[in-house]
Amino acid sequence: MRKVLLLLAVASLSTAGAAADRAHPAAAASQTVTISKTGYKPTSVSIALGDTVVFSNTDTAAHTVEFKTTTGIHCTAALPLAIQPGKTASCTFSSDGKFTFSDPAGKGNNFRGTVTVAKAPAASIAATPATLVYGRKATLTGKLGSGQTGQSLQLLAQQCGAATSSPLATVTTTTGGAYTYQATPLMQTGYTVKFKNSTSSAATVKVQPGLKLSKVGRHRYALRVSAAQSFAGKSATFQRYRSTIKRWVNVKRVVLKANTTGVAPTVISSATFRSGLRAKLRVRVVLGQAQVGTCYLAGRSNTIRS
Repeated sequence: MRKVLLLLAVASLSTAGAAADRAHPAAAASQTVTISKTGYKPTSVSIALGDTVVFSNTDTAAHTVEFKTTTGIHCTAALPLAIQPGKTASCTFSSDGKFTFSDPAGKGNNFRGTVTVAKAPAASIAATPATLVYGRKATLTGKLGSGQTGQSLQLLAQQCGAATSSPLATVTTTTGGAYTYQATPLMQTGYTVKFKNSTSSAATVKVQPGLKLSKVGRHRYALRVSAAQSFAGKSATFQRYRSTIKRWVNVKRVVLKANTTGVAPTVISSATFRSGLRAKLRVRVVLGQAQVGTCYLAGRSNTIRS
């Protein structure tokens, strides 16, 4: 009976702890300034309103962090900060602007620094998933900081290689200022949301080309690669799975050719090839990072039987 009661008590504590974890909001972002005998590193940091700067003393002597202006600064110890060797102190900022700090005992510019605090963006954005296969959708979500409903926000997209962002869509906020949108990135794309004169930081979605491998005859295979650009002339690698070592091993190189069946903006690159592998082995094709370039992630086909 005592064992049962003990187990129930532990389970109750675990449940309460999990509930408490869910109740706490996510921690603010932080930047760290290291203090050594040569000074501060870095000497300049940029954060958003409500974020934290941690000062970490790695020297064998105590150091002071003195702010020229203390309004809007909230630290874990009294200002100026006197930080002992191996200790840290942190400060959050409730006002935007540029805050300068220094060590009165330190000499040179390395013992002077600045914290630049920017206003938090009026609207936030996140993208899920952060990595997907060409042709699939990413869900863009976020909310207006004021929580207002019925407000129009502009979504912007900056595709890999583009110098600037382009308008994508206009969304209207719902309950709590939230919004959602389904986007179909053609290649690596950074998404931002704009409300009046405030633009959020970017949420980036990375894209893999779509690879489809099929068996079209005895020892004969076909590969189709879908993307928003041609990979004609690039080399894919045909692989088999070797169960004895639990690894994929290369079988042969396959050179892709242009294919006219793609419908804009999709471009198809394809190859047909032969392999003398025995039947019923697990096989696939991979298209490496060096072949796809900077705007795509390396791609991998479906797995079939030889």
